[in-house]
Amino acid sequence: MTATSTSTTASGANVVERARRSAPGRVATEVARHGVRAVGAATASMRPGPDVLVVGAKRGGTTSIWHYLQEHPGVLPLFPSAEHLKGLYYFDEQFGRGERWYRSHFPTEASRRRLEHELGHRSVTAEASPYYLFHPLAPERAHDTVPNALVVALLRDPVERAFSHWKERRRHTERLGFAEALAAEPSRTAGEESRLIANPSAVSFAHRHQTYMAQSRYAPMLERWFAAYGRDQVMVVVAEEFYANPQNTLDAIADQLTLPRHTLASPEVHNAAPSADMDPMVRQELRRRFASDVARTEALIGRSLPWSDCTQT
Repeated sequence: MTATSTSTTASGANVVERARRSAPGRVATEVARHGVRAVGAATASMRPGPDVLVVGAKRGGTTSIWHYLQEHPGVLPLFPSAEHLKGLYYFDEQFGRGERWYRSHFPTEASRRRLEHELGHRSVTAEASPYYLFHPLAPERAHDTVPNALVVALLRDPVERAFSHWKERRRHTERLGFAEALAAEPSRTAGEESRLIANPSAVSFAHRHQTYMAQSRYAPMLERWFAAYGRDQVMVVVAEEFYANPQNTLDAIADQLTLPRHTLASPEVHNAAPSADMDPMVRQELRRRFASDVARTEALIGRSLPWSDCTQT
């Protein structure tokens, strides 16, 4: 790091410290957060982007795999580490903030080199944003910004993913029952993907949160990511296999990143939704409706998928 960049960082840190002392409680926290982000933005040119993008699917294990990655001594946290940031939603909803804002969240090159000196092997960074997989513009945006990143996509049984997605929204904004929400999805989300493509600054609550069926149709999403990054740079992980043996998945990622393998300390499931029973008739109907989508995904990735008897909730 140059003398100028060191001075900039030190100056920014002083601003943050003065803000903490002068502003009480929540205001102080918010002022400090803005100060830290200003420091990150001022040094953005010295902050390489992520080596790993965990792109979803939503309710497919994104939070768990991010936690497991953070256990590896060679994986640095996002900046500042005290905020325990998982994902930035930059390539979907925050793209208008600009690349300087995005890079402000990553450790500096100097921080990475220091850690590599201590460990004796390379260091990497990662972010995990589960809406990336589904957003129509995310693959191209991501490749333009971090073309060498390893993309990790987790695919869960589409029926159970849709149900888990609804359960998660039911705790927040969803007022319809599961079957009713599925029936309302076409009218709720009509034209939203086209609107996002036509207006790159647009965001859509319906497209992100009410697409229970659409976000379980994986082939169109994978095709976009394969087109942007190439098949070899996108690691497709089956969520049920990941949860059955997370160590295998983390070893595969480490190998791809040329990191030494690291044994997980506590492979517990993170961000699990409370269990609930799905109407058997709804489940049967969804199995029928997703059958062709599953077949299309299998053809795309060149392997069978273990979802015919999956009961995970």
